[in-house]
Amino acid sequence: MNALSVPAPELEVETWFNTPRALSLSALRGRVVALHAFQMLCPGCVSHGIPQAERLRDNFAADGLVVIGLHTVFEHHAAMTPVALSAFLHEYRIRMPVGVDRAGAGDPVPRSMRALGLRGTPSLLLIDHLGHVRHHHFGRVDDLVLGAQVARLLAESAAAAAQGCDDGRCAVS
Repeated sequence: MNALSVPAPELEVETWFNTPRALSLSALRGRVVALHAFQMLCPGCVSHGIPQAERLRDNFAADGLVVIGLHTVFEHHAAMTPVALSAFLHEYRIRMPVGVDRAGAGDPVPRSMRALGLRGTPSLLLIDHLGHVRHHHFGRVDDLVLGAQVARLLAESAAAAAQGCDDGRCAVS
């Protein structure tokens, strides 16, 4: 786990699933975002990462957390097509919005994966209400640690909103 505070780059997504419209991190500013990067053929993603992301959504959505999946394919490109991903999402009953990371130009590493500095999958990034990456996890993350981090970011967001600072600027009274 890394504790950071760097601006999150915008996602470069080819296709979205489980959402009526394309999502962007800039449009979600003011909200806390959990971004789960996965591959459908990654055993750690299927057994741990995706279920954990779904639990985050189930437990914190009412508090304002937005959970987004990013299918970022850096290997087995021919097997992990959007058509296969659609079937995977249906079979595993994955309900969170999932974007397909845009392929790199002449690079096996997709664009969002490279821009976010992801080392592999599963990866989970927590982005605060100001649009900064505050935590970057690679691999398995303990549920209690993750829950505490999410709760802290949600509390910061609520406090900033109560003071009129949810956009990074505070109102003068």
